[in-house]
Amino acid sequence: MSRFELKPRAHALRKSGKSILEISRLVGISKSTSSLWCRDVELTPLQRNNLREKMIRDGHAGRLKGAQVNREKRVSALEGAAVWAKSIMGSMSKRDRLVMGVALYWAEGSKAMTTTGFVFVNSDPSMIRSMYEWMVNAIGVPKEDISVQIFINEIHRYRINDVLKFWSSLLDLSPDSFAKTSFAKSVQKKVYDNHDKHCGMLRLTVRRSTLLKYRVLKMIEIIKAGVAQVVRANAS
Repeated sequence: MSRFELKPRAHALRKSGKSILEISRLVGISKSTSSLWCRDVELTPLQRNNLREKMIRDGHAGRLKGAQVNREKRVSALEGAAVWAKSIMGSMSKRDRLVMGVALYWAEGSKAMTTTGFVFVNSDPSMIRSMYEWMVNAIGVPKEDISVQIFINEIHRYRINDVLKFWSSLLDLSPDSFAKTSFAKSVQKKVYDNHDKHCGMLRLTVRRSTLLKYRVLKMIEIIKAGVAQVVRANAS
């Protein structure tokens, strides 16, 4: 079909309310040609409104499709990462668990020599549970020597019973074994989406544990020395 025959068809499509992009696809011409041929066609207010709404719908559909593709990529990447992690990690030995706990204390424990005793504070339930199990099973700390205390903002005072129940269930401890909760007085200007699920931070303290702290700090020094040795070997 010649261009002479295509132009009237493009005009008719435009008068019916089609977009420039739709016309270019239906007629088989470039978008710029479609725009040039139809520039003298005046759309009605209703047609312009319909095109705007269609553009919004198409854009939303495109965003949903893009989000779905990204989700599928993320799921695939996570599955691949799980296989890789399992193959390289294998099963954890007793020494692996010991080093894990030392590394956690290195990251989150009290290491200053000006403070006394073994103190570990964190808000991550999995980390708190791991450290508690490590203290009891890997280091041999008697459960009765471990002091547990909640730190949370004053705005959560009204739900402290739920918070206490959460931590006591996590560590399988009686609520009576917890020290008095410490409430922070600072004003929080922002209200977070997880307000009703927030459980503050938990502090694990071992009574009469200065020697234990020194031992853990010395194990941290061994790890540091090992890392430095690997770095030097790789650099040589």
